[in-house]
Amino acid sequence: MRSLDIAGTGMQAQQTNVETISNNIANMTTTGYKRSRAEFQDLIYQNIRRVGTSSSDTGTVVPAGTQVGLGVKTAAIYRINQQGNLEQTGNTLDFAIQGRGYFQVQLPSGQMAYTRDGTFSLSNAGTIVTADGYSLVPPITIPSNAISVTVDQSGQISVTTPGQTQSQIVGQIQLATFINDNGLDAMGQNLFLQTQASGDPNIGTPNSIQGIGAVMQGYVESSNVNVVTEITDLITAQRAYEMNSKVITASDDMMQTLTSLGR
Repeated sequence: MRSLDIAGTGMQAQQTNVETISNNIANMTTTGYKRSRAEFQDLIYQNIRRVGTSSSDTGTVVPAGTQVGLGVKTAAIYRINQQGNLEQTGNTLDFAIQGRGYFQVQLPSGQMAYTRDGTFSLSNAGTIVTADGYSLVPPITIPSNAISVTVDQSGQISVTTPGQTQSQIVGQIQLATFINDNGLDAMGQNLFLQTQASGDPNIGTPNSIQGIGAVMQGYVESSNVNVVTEITDLITAQRAYEMNSKVITASDDMMQTLTSLGR
């Protein structure tokens, strides 16, 4: 019976849906996290009577036909790149991006990664690094005798040192944007890698006319997960899973009825 296989694909699809929702809920407090949404497509159809075929010698045409669908499959899991709320931390090296863009981070392999997580620290050499010690690109070093560090919305970093009345510029943050953010490859640790689907990065100055967002010092971007929406979607997915399991139970009862007729 086709219904057994069809309902089986439905249960697998809803399992993927629940896994996606659970990952969103698990990351509801992850800095810069973007919630995901599973998208589904119907499978191929079996044509019992093909639509548009001739039904008589006089040229009449079948108007609707008979097609039986064979189930559902997961087409993609999209990231919803909606701006998360900006939370004030007061930490000098906490940066949030208001608008489009990613911080550039150099991995130990030399490969470039991209992130919305702006919780930075200083290494033992005074360079700005992530929580895992990966250097911000372009590299920026803060003098060891700096009294204060100031970052404006265009990403320009200035420091004040003892004996100086004016601040000194020590670096410029550059942000990257992509034509297709969903094409980035998530590698964990709040990092993404460029792919052919994402296109090449467009590097530019924050808060510029290039459509790149502004850098906000002393803030971090919170996750854009909406708990109410996720719980509602979770209940919907659970009910859909239960209904597909009911189809399998009903199909099994029908098969039992058929086998009992032959006794």
